[in-house]
Amino acid sequence: MSLLNTGVRPPARLVLADGRVFEGVGVGAAGHTTGEVVFTTAMTGYQEALTDPSFSGQILSMTFPLQGNYGTSLFSDESRQVQVRGFVVREMTDLPSHWLSVHTLHEYLEARGIPGIAEVDTRALTRHLRSRGVVMGTITRDETPEQALARLRAAPDYASIDYVSGVSTAEAYDFEDPRVPLGVAPDGGPAPHVVVVDLGVKRNIMRILRARGCTVTTVPHDTDAEAILSLRPDGVLLSPGPGDPMLLDHVVATSRALVGKTPIMGICLGHQVIGRLFGASCYKLKFGHRGANHPVRDEITGKVHITSQNHGFAIDGDHLVSPVQVAQVHLNDGTVEGLLHREEPVFTIQYHSEASPGPNDTEFLFDRFLDSVRSLRPGVR
Repeated sequence: MSLLNTGVRPPARLVLADGRVFEGVGVGAAGHTTGEVVFTTAMTGYQEALTDPSFSGQILSMTFPLQGNYGTSLFSDESRQVQVRGFVVREMTDLPSHWLSVHTLHEYLEARGIPGIAEVDTRALTRHLRSRGVVMGTITRDETPEQALARLRAAPDYASIDYVSGVSTAEAYDFEDPRVPLGVAPDGGPAPHVVVVDLGVKRNIMRILRARGCTVTTVPHDTDAEAILSLRPDGVLLSPGPGDPMLLDHVVATSRALVGKTPIMGICLGHQVIGRLFGASCYKLKFGHRGANHPVRDEITGKVHITSQNHGFAIDGDHLVSPVQVAQVHLNDGTVEGLLHREEPVFTIQYHSEASPGPNDTEFLFDRFLDSVRSLRPGVR
């Protein structure tokens, strides 16, 4: 019987590298874990967030107080495993209610070896991170704060690690999902072939493409341009993913060799890689954009969209080369949220148009990408 069901929860604490300590009770797996502590403002979608590769190497805190109320399902994972290092919540229920639920959130974390902590004042934690900025932290059950802090300060900093190589597929594969039959291309022609460069792709990106009539091949992050072009893609998508884009010189080089040969769409980390390709520098945000309620303005149309976001780095667009323009900006802080190449079929977005979790307001951008794919197709391959 789980500890939640018996009502007995072991004491636990979240210790931050700056010395701040948050007391709570242990949930999920026993043991301790270390990572960069971040928060997301999404009210729902905890299972999708837990399995989002962009959270690799991080301890995730949910700002919405109640988690686990609809359990976990067999259909909501966005990757092959839980990607977060640890999970922090105010309240975790062991009485979920949803017809698709198969396990409680505690059981889900426990079975996958992910430590968590509940009964934390997540409002105070969020305020601390917004003031201090994101910081390394550790969840522990069996150490004093001093012992945990000493271990934590010996750990490598989040920005120094290449997480993409750990979350990317090891081998190329053709994506299929029995729940998403291959759709019909809007032009009635043969299925466009899209190659996804996996920097930490979420499954819903590939589901959306498949539902729109695309066959999808996903390739490892270190696949070079020659190998990608040998697959005869009608378009290439650079996926989201975790970590510092400055560690991805090899993906920048691959992207450079693809421009002018195929339509390209970049999402989140893919956006940052393409930004680097065209002269932009990258910097780390104080506490990142993570949540499902971020307003973004399209600088060309003037329209504002509510977007799902999950990134701790951003690009500085001041030094972009002339054919590329900043096409979208974040209304809260002016962050560059999209790029558009004026001469080639290349565009990028910093946010997650595939949602999961989050609003579907910008899913139409996949149609924009596929419009450029169809307009340049040489015919039946």
